[in-house]
Amino acid sequence: MLNELLQPSAPARLTREDILAGLPAVVAKVAEGSAERELAGRLPHEIFQFLRTTGLTWLRVPESLGGPGGSLSDQVEVTCALAAADSGVAHALRGHFGFLESLALDPEGETSRRFAPEVLAGKLFGGAHMEIGTPRPNMIRTTLRKEGDHYRLSGEKYYATGAIYADYASFSAVDEEGKPTGVMVPANRDGVEIRDDWDGMGQRLSASGSVHLDDVRIEASELNVLRTGGTPYARRHNASRAQLHLMAVIAGIVRNVVSDAVSYVQDQARSAKHSASETARGDHFVQLAVGEIIAASHTIDTLIAETARRLDESAVAIVSGATDVDAVVLAAQLANSKGQVMIGRLALQAAQQLFDTGGGSATSRKRNFDRHWRNVRTLCNHNPASLRGRVLGDFYLNGVRDDFDEGRVF
Repeated sequence: MLNELLQPSAPARLTREDILAGLPAVVAKVAEGSAERELAGRLPHEIFQFLRTTGLTWLRVPESLGGPGGSLSDQVEVTCALAAADSGVAHALRGHFGFLESLALDPEGETSRRFAPEVLAGKLFGGAHMEIGTPRPNMIRTTLRKEGDHYRLSGEKYYATGAIYADYASFSAVDEEGKPTGVMVPANRDGVEIRDDWDGMGQRLSASGSVHLDDVRIEASELNVLRTGGTPYARRHNASRAQLHLMAVIAGIVRNVVSDAVSYVQDQARSAKHSASETARGDHFVQLAVGEIIAASHTIDTLIAETARRLDESAVAIVSGATDVDAVVLAAQLANSKGQVMIGRLALQAAQQLFDTGGGSATSRKRNFDRHWRNVRTLCNHNPASLRGRVLGDFYLNGVRDDFDEGRVF
C-alpha cells in the first residue's frame, strides 16, 4: 500500500475512503526517524513531498470542486494521526488545512474555483501574518504600496509555520492608507525569503520562523485572495478550527507518549531498587503512571472528536445558510474553548508522567522523551487556557461574547 501511495496518482481516483484507508501507511512512513530528526533539527522536506501524493492534503476539498469531500472530523483525525508520528509535520500543515477549510465553506466562491485545482494537484499553502517587536500583538508594519499597475510588498513576518514547505504563501499588510490588506503569492517569488530560524524550545520542525519581504512584486489579482466570500460566521468558525488544529497536534503527541511509555516499560525499563516487582511492567506505580497516561490520551481524543463534530455542524450551517447559523457556530466555539481548558493540562501531565515509568535512563538524550513535554508546552502558549477559561466564565456569568464574535485566534 505504501509503495502505491508513493506513486503520483490522479486525484479523481482517490476517494475519501481510499485516502483514509492509506492513513496508517502514511503515518508509519512519517514516523520513521522522527525522534532523530527532531534531535538533529533537520527539516523533513522529503516528508512534505511525500504527503503531496497521498490525498491527505486535499481530503477536505468538496466534491463539487472535484475533491473527495472529507469532513472536518476526518481532517482533524488526520492531524492527530500525523502528530503521533511527527508533531512538527502535523503542526506545519495548520495553514494549509485552514486554506482547505476556506474552500469548503465557500465552494462556489471565486477563490475556491481558482485554487481547488492547485490543491488537487498537490500544492501546499502556507504563510505568515504575525510580527514580533511591535508595541502590541497583532500590529502590522508590513506595507503594500502601489507602483503603476502592480504593487510592492515589504516587511518582516514571524511564526511562518509551514511556509518553508509551501508552494503558495499569504501575508497580511497595511496599504498606503493604513488599511489592512493581504496577498497570496508563489512562495518562491523574488523578494520572498522564508527562513529556518525558529528558536522555540518545542515544535522545532514546524518551521515557524521568519520571512523577509523585500520589495516583492504583487499583481492586482493576488490581493485579498483569502478575504473573498468571507463572512463573520466563517471567520468565527475558522478561528475555532485553527485553535482545534493545535489541540489535535497535542492529542497526537500524547498518543506518542502512550506508545513510548508502553514500549519503554515492556522492553527497556528496570524496576526500582526497592520495588516489590522484579520487572518494571509488574511495578504497581509504573502501572499507575501508564494507566493515567492512557486515560489522559483517551479523554483528550474524546474532547477533540466532540469539538470536531460540532465544527462539522458549524460548517454545514454556514454553507447551507441555516437560520440558526449563529447558535450553531457559537456552540462549536464554546465546545472548542471548553476542550482547550482541559487538553493542555492533561497533556502536560501525561508528558511529565512518562518519566515516572523509569529511572535515570528515561532521561537519556537518545530517547528524546523530553520533546513531548517541550512540544506540548510550546503549543499551549499559542492559545492560553487561562484566556479560554476567562471568556467561558464571562459568557456564562455575564453573557459577554465579544471574544467569540470577533473570532480571535493566536
